[in-house]
Amino acid sequence: MAGIRVGIIGGAGLVEALVGPSKADPHLIETPFGPPAGPLLTLERDGMSLVLLARHGSGHQLSPTRVPYRANLFALKVLGVTHVLACGTAGSLREHIQPRHLVIPDQVIDRTYRRPCTFYDDLAVHVEMASPFCETLRQVLIRASEGNNTQVHTQGTYVCMEGPALSTRAESLMYRSWGGDLVGMTAMPEAKLAREAELHYALVVLPTDYDGWQPQGDAEPEALGAALRETRLATSADGLALIRRALSRIATVPQACRCDSALAAGIWSDRGRIPNEVRTRLRPLLGKYLPPEVV
Repeated sequence: MAGIRVGIIGGAGLVEALVGPSKADPHLIETPFGPPAGPLLTLERDGMSLVLLARHGSGHQLSPTRVPYRANLFALKVLGVTHVLACGTAGSLREHIQPRHLVIPDQVIDRTYRRPCTFYDDLAVHVEMASPFCETLRQVLIRASEGNNTQVHTQGTYVCMEGPALSTRAESLMYRSWGGDLVGMTAMPEAKLAREAELHYALVVLPTDYDGWQPQGDAEPEALGAALRETRLATSADGLALIRRALSRIATVPQACRCDSALAAGIWSDRGRIPNEVRTRLRPLLGKYLPPEVV
């Protein structure tokens, strides 16, 4: 597994469960985009080098809009991460995708509008996003799901909304009419930034409810909240189990993948006119193509 390091992005509970009794080393990484959501934890598990990050910070303090996505992905790159397995909850837009199921989505509709969505503010970079998730890493998750007692859907379109309020019924019905299967708040710009950083990135989605398109009946808010928390905990445990099974299979990812060279045709700026300061500041991302010039 030389050269492979897996980053895992999820909730604080997922990170704590993955660490368990193991010894994890915390890292405070400074990035050009500010600090990440919290310390990055490194550890060895079953011969695999892992870097764990709680997306919303300690105690889930950061709303989806305020998550420092750029700093999070940049810090993972600095620590040598090559593959990212992300996990997050969402609402289901389809009857057959039931709460307590798992989904490995293959498409995204981006409805966010308040989040910085690129590392490259000082040059023109256009990465290919027709397949927003790494297909080779998705196949690892799919193979790891075989024989699982939990229903795992191996395709799905994730609608990423801004939030933090949940969908109106009209919005939820609109997402269904677009072909959306799930609605959540964190897949973007996370997947875009992973592609810009030439990271293999795949997502495990944990459906917890049917969003706003399906009436919830006359249940009291307290009862609905309790049921949602129970579903979230159970689904998170199933998602954790899938990620653990997938870890031992990461070494089977083919050596050649388009994610590894996403920037090869993506840098449109005249390379001779990109300032040395930009090359140096973004060296973990651009160094392979634009090494800093010796002055």
